[in-house]
Amino acid sequence: MSTVALGTGRTGVFGLVRGPSQIYFQQNLVSGLLILAAFFVADWRMGLLAVLGAIGGMLGGRAAGYRRGDISTGMQSFCGTLVGAAVFAALGGAAWWSYVLAFAGGLATGPVTRLVDALFTRTPLKRYHLPYTTAPFVIVATVIFLTTTTTALAVPASASDLPDDPVPAFLLSILTNVSQVVLIDNAVCGALILVALFVASWRVGLAALMGSVVGSVVAVAMGEPWSEIANGLANYSGVLTAIALSVTFLKSSTASWLYALPWVAVTAVVTLLMHRAGVVTYTWPYILTTWVALIVATYIRGLTRSA
Repeated sequence: MSTVALGTGRTGVFGLVRGPSQIYFQQNLVSGLLILAAFFVADWRMGLLAVLGAIGGMLGGRAAGYRRGDISTGMQSFCGTLVGAAVFAALGGAAWWSYVLAFAGGLATGPVTRLVDALFTRTPLKRYHLPYTTAPFVIVATVIFLTTTTTALAVPASASDLPDDPVPAFLLSILTNVSQVVLIDNAVCGALILVALFVASWRVGLAALMGSVVGSVVAVAMGEPWSEIANGLANYSGVLTAIALSVTFLKSSTASWLYALPWVAVTAVVTLLMHRAGVVTYTWPYILTTWVALIVATYIRGLTRSA
């Protein structure tokens, strides 16, 4: 009995720590700890909400039939971690019910993950081996956003003191693009997360930088205000697209890196268009772009899917 309990405890701890790294497609305990630390550096309440969301995600994943191995690798906690962060971003952490909502939202990612998984494994789409990636998070977070921001529950956005000067704004965006993936508007946190990605792999860190720079260049070309570029909202999704296509879902090669570049630009365009349309965004631009890119990659010689 004690062995079973210990195994279950280790599974939960590993899942909790690896979850943050899986947001960026990594299964690395050190990277996970650094990214988890970034939440607490941003705000201790955000960190706590992210942890509660992750715990909910693991329990929801187990209830939905995922194995202990899926829990241990962080694959059932990363969406819950993001849900917790999204609750803080939309509602803050002052009220007790924010913590209940983060846990319940994390719990909901389990069955939602199962549904998205079924879409890609039990329909004609299965030939493309598409990942569910952060789709369960955005589905749950969008429901939470739409049902709370029209009420008095939502917290107003804090005043911004971001630079309007081109050079400081562009340089700041390189880091905030990375941190906004997890809904943090903080360059220090972005630097911490970037270190975590280089700890996981120099290729992953380099891909994140590539996605961040390309996305900011596209935002400049599209005339996005410098303050919006500086806060990272212009192309955080491009960071994920770059990592996904360069080194994660396609085998890393010269071809995969060159293939990723235009899709990062597409992600930036989709992001900005969604913002200007007033659509709830989260990581939808990355998800939709990457799904399309992986389908197209199936028909291109020289590109190979990772195992």
